[in-house]
Amino acid sequence: MTTRPEADANSAHPFPDFPHPRSSACPFGVSPEMRALRDRGAVSRVRSWGGSTPWVVTSHAEQKALLADPRLSADFSHPGFPSPVDPEKAGRGRRDMSFVGMDDPEHARLRRMVSGVFTVKRMRALRPVVQKMTDDFIDSMLAGPRPADLVQALALPLPSLVISRLLGVPYEDHEFFQTNSRTIVSSVATAEARSTAHTNLAGYLDDLVARKTTDPGDDLLTQLGERVGAGELTRQQAASMGVLLLLGGHETTANMITLGTLLLLEHPGQLAAIREADDPKVIADAVEELLRYPSIVHLGRRRTALEDIDIAGETIRAGEGVILLSELANRDPSAFPDPDTLDLTRDARSHLAFGAGTHHCVGQPLARMELQILYPTLFCRVPTLRTAVETDQVPFKHDAVIYGVHELPVTW
Repeated sequence: MTTRPEADANSAHPFPDFPHPRSSACPFGVSPEMRALRDRGAVSRVRSWGGSTPWVVTSHAEQKALLADPRLSADFSHPGFPSPVDPEKAGRGRRDMSFVGMDDPEHARLRRMVSGVFTVKRMRALRPVVQKMTDDFIDSMLAGPRPADLVQALALPLPSLVISRLLGVPYEDHEFFQTNSRTIVSSVATAEARSTAHTNLAGYLDDLVARKTTDPGDDLLTQLGERVGAGELTRQQAASMGVLLLLGGHETTANMITLGTLLLLEHPGQLAAIREADDPKVIADAVEELLRYPSIVHLGRRRTALEDIDIAGETIRAGEGVILLSELANRDPSAFPDPDTLDLTRDARSHLAFGAGTHHCVGQPLARMELQILYPTLFCRVPTLRTAVETDQVPFKHDAVIYGVHELPVTW
């Protein structure tokens, strides 16, 4: 059993433990422990796995500055890297997540190979396709039994189908990649289970990339296969990039769909603004606020300092871990007045749901487009939609590094 480290030199109090779950009594809010971290200051230290003492950054301004600071490394291999899960349970998956765990220039080189697929222009062209997919899944839900699980009926299949089409992954394999993805993002799975899940997905994507070299398509895996053939990528790198995009392309958006839907059902006055809107900007602004409010990345973005960094009156030493807590940045009153109130009319575009700097989420145009289509379509087509259980009976994902719900029973 590890012991609590000595008190911070600048404080008479010991470092608080971290991480800690969100409050089940207020699943969309900031827990009392997280508020206490914010009260300690913009930058302070915590006690984490194995007695490590990384820094946490709670304020919006400092997080935005640090996310753009090249003196912070995203490389998971640094000894001081603050793992989001117990290192004994980390397994292979976290270490092999392609360019998300790299620094420039290699990060930028690999990222450029996929970023063109997710441009705003390409997402605009994809809108009619995603609109039809959304309508088709809603048709199936309405034709099925009630109550329905919104996760399985709509929230998970829609982004899974979209990212499958973009990558060139057969959608009929969705149960396979969804099951393995859930294990990779679990914060309670064993190291063996996480490693096995990552090996399963990497092997699956590697086989697909190989097949694309002889049977090419109009998809990203074909493009990665061409890069392999040109000597710009190894097969392993291409497969790891595929794992990252497949996992990120459906897990995050699926959780945001269910959290946003539940939030809107709990705020009928706000919901009316979406249901009655005929201006795309109103919908776009509403989506930004929905992205800000629950913050599905709820264990922070993790970095290691490469050099000493002076910030907010503290010095982060080279080699020390840094955790940037977006759920606190997105509830920072200096950035968002009355931050604990859901207000779909506010300008929330400066939120950090997608991060910032060179490592901002490469797929954010896709996520925004999917959410801008889904919410108004769902609530206009199913105006009587309501939850079939009380919110305190909804199983929230306190056991995953991406926050959401395991299931959401709804009826109409």
